[in-house]
Amino acid sequence: MKQIALLSLAGALLTACATPAAEPAPEAPVAAPVAPEADDAPAPKVSPGGFDYESVFGQDDRPEQDYDLYPVRKSAEVLAFAGIMPGMTVVEMEAGDGFYTELLSRVAGPDGKVYMQNPPSFKAFLGDSVSKRVDGRLLNVQIVESAFDNLSNVPDADADIVTWFLGPHELWYTPKDEPEGVLGDPDMTFDEIARVLKPGGHLVVLDHMAPAGSPPTTGGDTHRIDKAVIIALAENHGLTLVDESDVLANPDDDGTVQVFDPAVRRKTDRFLLKFAK
Repeated sequence: MKQIALLSLAGALLTACATPAAEPAPEAPVAAPVAPEADDAPAPKVSPGGFDYESVFGQDDRPEQDYDLYPVRKSAEVLAFAGIMPGMTVVEMEAGDGFYTELLSRVAGPDGKVYMQNPPSFKAFLGDSVSKRVDGRLLNVQIVESAFDNLSNVPDADADIVTWFLGPHELWYTPKDEPEGVLGDPDMTFDEIARVLKPGGHLVVLDHMAPAGSPPTTGGDTHRIDKAVIIALAENHGLTLVDESDVLANPDDDGTVQVFDPAVRRKTDRFLLKFAK
């Protein structure tokens, strides 16, 4: 087992890291929808705690594009690996337009909570996609606009799980016309992650793989990161690697091509890691 200037590049980066949302119908409550009927729907996945993740993929008022991407992103498998359960509090780093927020919200349910975090720099290309997805729909979601190294909206030891899907490499990316480091300092970011996690809580990281030994600055160039960089950061801040999945691995991707290249887009070799506090 093993497993991002504004407008043109920013639009491309959002497509790679968080697909833009179509406008959903308002006022839909958080609810467990019916099971999917499409042939390419995610295979049933059940957590060790008995939660059937397939139950959150049913057809409803969410953006239609989501359904096309579930099998591509192997979202059911990612949720099962993360271990999100009803009633949990989740901090979702770099949530983008909320593709995964939708799913996390539905799993956490009315007794749980999801902090949907995005840097203020993202507002230029996210537009109103976040409010359209969340407002009046995902009632257990709190929107947080902050740099990655400032999770002050989240109390100490409040989160059962912190997720960061297709994003840690952004710590070394600088949006156009913005100062270097505007998205967050790597060490301070992982300090914050460790702070908000409960003892025994988990950090789940998914990102595009860069070749072993690549410098962290690769994150700002090809939008990839050597997983060893993330492992070292996590371990240096009191987190322990406890699991890894190769569900999104692709040995045909050598890790050198920029992730927006049509040859590898949505087919990159991706790592999926779980750390415990």
